[in-house]
Amino acid sequence: IMSRSEDTILVLAGALADDALGPQVGALDLGVTDLAAEAPFDLLDDFNGSVRGAGQLLIETGRCLILHQTDGVMAQKAGRPGNFVADLAEGPVRAALQRVSPLRSLLSVGSGTISSRQLSLTDDEGKTQVRARLTTLQPKGDGAPVTFAALQGLRGYDRALDALRGHLEAAAAPGADSVAAVAPLLFPAHVPYVAKPDVPVAGDDTAWRAANDIITAYLRVARSNEAGIIADHDTEFLHDYRVALRKVRSVISLFKGVYSDDQTAALKQAASDLMAPTGRLRDLDVYLLARDDYFAMLPASLHQGLELMFAMFAKERRRAHKAVAANLRSAAHDRAMTDLQALFDAPDRPVKGPEADHQVQDYARQLIWKRYRKVCRIAREITAQTPDTQVHELRILCKKLRYLMEFFAPLFPADAVKPLLKPLKALQDNLGLFNDYSVQQVALRDFMEAHEPIGQKQDLVLAQSIGALIAVLHERQKEERARIMSSFALFDSAEVRAEFRTLFHGKEA
Repeated sequence: IMSRSEDTILVLAGALADDALGPQVGALDLGVTDLAAEAPFDLLDDFNGSVRGAGQLLIETGRCLILHQTDGVMAQKAGRPGNFVADLAEGPVRAALQRVSPLRSLLSVGSGTISSRQLSLTDDEGKTQVRARLTTLQPKGDGAPVTFAALQGLRGYDRALDALRGHLEAAAAPGADSVAAVAPLLFPAHVPYVAKPDVPVAGDDTAWRAANDIITAYLRVARSNEAGIIADHDTEFLHDYRVALRKVRSVISLFKGVYSDDQTAALKQAASDLMAPTGRLRDLDVYLLARDDYFAMLPASLHQGLELMFAMFAKERRRAHKAVAANLRSAAHDRAMTDLQALFDAPDRPVKGPEADHQVQDYARQLIWKRYRKVCRIAREITAQTPDTQVHELRILCKKLRYLMEFFAPLFPADAVKPLLKPLKALQDNLGLFNDYSVQQVALRDFMEAHEPIGQKQDLVLAQSIGALIAVLHERQKEERARIMSSFALFDSAEVRAEFRTLFHGKEA
């Protein structure tokens, strides 16, 4: 099914029952024909709501995928081996789902029944002047039905087209005027996921209150990913879970003096304990996601060893996921998370430190300026001979600087902060790749030493492939070091230095 360019698409609240439509529109007779029996449907989107965010609505019914968007409707066969966009058959729907990350699976937001009817307006001579196809989605639960009307005007009958449009809009309930408004009407209980929540921070807040609010928000983000990790829908659930807890830990360590020393130590330990069981699973996810890149790095003659390695990674991942899922289901994990959330929900906890009541705007400036100066000092010392450990330290410092700037972004003009984050992110990306190449070399060497033998011939094939892969990663790491120095030069430009000083220092350094 594809909408024709001459169709007019209306989004209407309600089911538009036949008796509500009536027998006539003005002097024209209104005919209604059922096109198909009711059938079940699922509304699909990824966990980030990318389909809805693009102003689209993706429906799966029977063997068909139907995509509604502002400029029309399209459809294709629904058969697929998996739930990622890449698993869909080639077709218009797949091509239109460009906003969905290849790492995100399509999930059911809700379900219901779908039905369709054909309308036609005819004159007293029986001549059809306009047609319309009505598709009604009736959700399960407390949601309201929604009807899509595709009006097909016929040449010379513009008045009839306008009349039918007005008639349908008058018959509909208020509330749906765009594709983007449909999902909340159908499934009002569905809470959209936000990986980076906007945490309000006012200049007259205390540093203690700001820290508590940010930590509370990211603990919620972590918890909202737990079911997806257990179900193993896609690897981004675990990634977002770990990032959220990393940000919690960063607030605890970066907001110096906001909490007492004992409270800070206890909070750091609690965050680390929550992350620790997931580390190996995330490492394996990273390797498996890089599979195509690894194969591209080596000639076909060395691919057999990679096949062996990735088969072993996949087997270990199944065990690692089973252990992580069991941990997340456990009463001990639920108690640890619940206790941590309750601590920040209590009015007078956690225990304050000497900087707790510091006005947050001045406090933010001090933290960001100090971290920025440290980043610049270390980065200016990076050369081709600098030890990897110092480059890794710079990566961590840049990450913490970016976190601080994002946490406190509401306190400063967006049009001033955004141009500073862009070169910082570019530098971070280079540092991240450098770190990945370094860590992967060590991990591959450790894998070779620790893996269980699989046979003399296969072990040799495996060793040859891994040895070649380590050599390629080493060369890429050297190339990335040069890019780090180039990216820092952009971040350390006179313009960026002046803007940092203006925003976060206010006087000559």
